[in-house]
Amino acid sequence: MTDFSYRRRKTSATRVGNILIGGDNPIVIQSMTSTSTMDTPGSVEQIISIVKAGGQLVRLTAQGVREADNLAVISRGVAERGVDVPLVADIHFNPAAAFAAVRAGVAKVRINPGNFVDPGRTFRQLEYTDEEYAAELRRLADAFVPFLEECRQHGTAIRLGVNHGSLSDRIMSRYGDTPEGMVESAMEFLRVAARCNFNDIVISIKASNVVVMTRTVSLLAEAMDREGFRYPLHLGVTEAGDGEDGRVKSAVGIGSLLVDGLGDTIRVSLSEDPASEIPEAARIVDYIGRRADAPAVVVDVEYRPLRSVKTPLVASFEDGDFDGDCRPDLIVDPSAPMLDAADVISMTLEDVADVIDGLKIIYLTSSHPDFVGSMRAALSQLATAGVNVPVIGINNYSNMTAEDVVINASIDMGTLLLEGSLDGIAIGSDTMSAAECCRLAFGILQATRLRITRSEFIACPGCGRTLFDLRTTLQRVRRATGHLKGLKIGVMGCIVNGPGEMADADYGYVGAAAGKVSLYKGKTAIERNIPEDAAIEKLIDLLKDNGDWVEPTSDCQ
Repeated sequence: MTDFSYRRRKTSATRVGNILIGGDNPIVIQSMTSTSTMDTPGSVEQIISIVKAGGQLVRLTAQGVREADNLAVISRGVAERGVDVPLVADIHFNPAAAFAAVRAGVAKVRINPGNFVDPGRTFRQLEYTDEEYAAELRRLADAFVPFLEECRQHGTAIRLGVNHGSLSDRIMSRYGDTPEGMVESAMEFLRVAARCNFNDIVISIKASNVVVMTRTVSLLAEAMDREGFRYPLHLGVTEAGDGEDGRVKSAVGIGSLLVDGLGDTIRVSLSEDPASEIPEAARIVDYIGRRADAPAVVVDVEYRPLRSVKTPLVASFEDGDFDGDCRPDLIVDPSAPMLDAADVISMTLEDVADVIDGLKIIYLTSSHPDFVGSMRAALSQLATAGVNVPVIGINNYSNMTAEDVVINASIDMGTLLLEGSLDGIAIGSDTMSAAECCRLAFGILQATRLRITRSEFIACPGCGRTLFDLRTTLQRVRRATGHLKGLKIGVMGCIVNGPGEMADADYGYVGAAAGKVSLYKGKTAIERNIPEDAAIEKLIDLLKDNGDWVEPTSDCQ
């Protein structure tokens, strides 16, 4: 028997100020300020706006001791306005700032295992003997243990935040820039914390690539289970971008993990006003939470993904004014049989085989409250019964806003596509046109890296380190390059979120200094410190030089 019912992974509870993350506590929603941490009034206002939107935890960057010290001033300013919210310091490259943030009284300090002890990727040594590697781990412990003790003394929690593209040379030497390397980067620090009996820890492993992010978090949960660690998990797709694409990427990545019970706190990282992240995170949490009281989904077969086509299809319920590469592959025949997963689950395998006999394509939907769990069970029944034709997953999202459709469909269809269960998807809605539903379907396929039909913008959400107006800049880059198909373009506010964090991008547009931009091809800087008003033209020149430029035409942008 296989139980496909929703249930959360059991974790320990970590206290962060006045809230608990993990255990049996509700999933916590958080965001991060985009103001300078030295701008006390601006930071206070933005924190309050995040809390008013429903945020329960707010992070601020502290790139130096000066900024870390000012967190105490910001905290007092927030309290004076009658707002009680835990503040988190975000640290990169500067352990001294981490210690200062603890003394400033923040509730939690986020450190990156890739650059807390190590200076980041220097590539000075990419081969280590076993003895040298062991010596590096001792050096890690020597630096990390005093920080653990400082946090213990002040009652401060720690987030170990691993990011794709910012792994240490030590990890790179043994694992490369891989999910396994990201997991080991976290586990090195967790083992030290466990030896010191320090348990107020939350862990995150993030990437802009949804496939990498989801695989890595799943591997981390397995690794922690093997070593008896039950620390809570923070989920997020870093540099997701903005608009519908940013929401789809976040919902697919975060939602597919929450569906499997992984995740205790989330952030939807959008290149928009931080308060705009909160309603999207709340939609994800709400939609996942509906599964908690759903009837159990248990079948007498093993789970077996059954995708048969190489490139998943997009189907539409009706014809429409489709544009460019957002045109569906087929229109659903209203007379074609449509199977309900809830019915398939209750059938014997013989009955299933009779129902699918002679079908050239199977349309599968579900009326069960747990859409993903029931679809998994039904797909397993179909696979066991010997189905060998394409299966199109269908859901008609009625009686909900278009914003809810984007999140809910991304979770449902994205989860099943990521694991290889569907040959195609069809999304219906009474609040979105057929063309809008098809664009959403193609966006979900793009987020799962199964079908590329547009440019992807890997853009950080902005913080106190950002060196230009990120939202305006992203819009300018998109207007200039959004018609290009299949390219990944990183738009990063500073060098911290530059070549390392946009490890998956083809090109990069990175803040280098006030009013200055550096351009990257992959991870290589091609031009540095270009005046910002000339940077878009230089980016187009770079695309032309590498044969990646085409003149704009009508597209589904």
